[in-house]
Amino acid sequence: MKVSRMNQQEKIEYMLNEPATRLVCQMAVPTIISMLVSSFYNMADTFFVGRISTQATAAVGVVFSVMAFIQACGFFFGHGSGNYISRKLGAGEFEDANKMAATGFVSAFLTGIFAGVLGLIFLEPLSMALGSTPTILPYTKEYLGIILLGTPFMMSSLVLNNQLRFQGSASYAMVGIVTGAVLNIGLDPLFIFVFDMGVAGAALATTISQIVSFVLLVLMTRKGGNIRIHLRDFSPSWYYFKEIIRGGLPSLCRQGLGSVAQICMNWAAGFYGAEFGDAAIAAMSIVNRVTTFANSALIGFGQGFQPVCGMNYGAGKYHRVREAFFFCVKYAFVFLLVLSAVGFIFARPLVMLFRREDAEVIRIGALALRLQCLAFPLNAWIVMSNMMLQSIGKAVRASIVAAARQGLFFLPFIWILPKFFGLLGVQMCQTWSDVCSFLIAVPLGISVLREMAAAGGVEAKAAGTQAQDM
Repeated sequence: MKVSRMNQQEKIEYMLNEPATRLVCQMAVPTIISMLVSSFYNMADTFFVGRISTQATAAVGVVFSVMAFIQACGFFFGHGSGNYISRKLGAGEFEDANKMAATGFVSAFLTGIFAGVLGLIFLEPLSMALGSTPTILPYTKEYLGIILLGTPFMMSSLVLNNQLRFQGSASYAMVGIVTGAVLNIGLDPLFIFVFDMGVAGAALATTISQIVSFVLLVLMTRKGGNIRIHLRDFSPSWYYFKEIIRGGLPSLCRQGLGSVAQICMNWAAGFYGAEFGDAAIAAMSIVNRVTTFANSALIGFGQGFQPVCGMNYGAGKYHRVREAFFFCVKYAFVFLLVLSAVGFIFARPLVMLFRREDAEVIRIGALALRLQCLAFPLNAWIVMSNMMLQSIGKAVRASIVAAARQGLFFLPFIWILPKFFGLLGVQMCQTWSDVCSFLIAVPLGISVLREMAAAGGVEAKAAGTQAQDM
């Protein structure tokens, strides 16, 4: 029987007994597709806007940090509630799971309304704070003003997407995300070129697509034995918010610091690359989109691992968690190694896809991309360790790993390295950050794996003793 046709109890039994590696692959296929398509339609804005001007391309890169913040909040509520839901379903505590689903969703929607209104009130100072130069500012305001209108839908869509995944319904989550992404790719050229709306057209296409995804994901919660969102289950108590913080803080650190890192990158590129005008900001924006697209496949694979990890950990089947983890790390490393080789070899053509007309953008972006490819395979361990720690409720260790790559190391490096190496320091900042993040993720991940191995050994010994007594 397909997972989509199972009721809730059948799905839980399936998640706890099907071979762990096979489960990861089944869960990962739709999540990888969702992440790749979502990332692709983010790239689509950059691709189509790149046909307008260098300043328009840079503006989309500047606003990307705001979208990263919106996503950070969505993942905070989505992973926070989803992790809790998967553990409670594994333990058979369904009422708590229902309440958490509603609490996470409503909280995200209300937060989205607040963030959107606040951003619109302070639109111009916000645009400047994000790293806009005077020549980029008009494009930034035009693009950002429309994106902010869709904030509550974007934020709560990510919550529904993650809650569905953590229930083992990744295919339903995929339908909502992919449909919106395909719609955005179709609307971009229509609004930008046919209706001659420029960057406003790209923003409008994204906002409409997010609303469509939101509606579809709400409908998906009513299928396949998934938890339905009922407003009566909304339980804004400290107990549920504490659990959301516990499970969602690593995502907030990872995504939120990614937003801060992008802002700092814009400032550093604009300052240390001043002689190249807006080309440095545009180039680093393009590289960020390319690496985000590549990283999205890894994150999708990890998201396939998370429901397997959460449910089996909640049921005390630690050996299955370890088996799934090492399976993911091994294959993710090989995949990233191949991807890095391709990115290193074809760096110039990849950057040229977005801004063929500007030689400085191509030169700056190609070197930055090659440098990032050198350490990119290390993300296999970093990301999988982060997702495992987060899924089993190890909030402190998960938050450290999540904050490392674009916070603990990136932020100091983006201010220190350019002082010594100029624009080259900006270009190699992410590479050194990845190396240092790997060095801190290894001991944190291994310590938890050893704890589970010891607990699993005790469990197996107790089971053996019980069998002998019988």
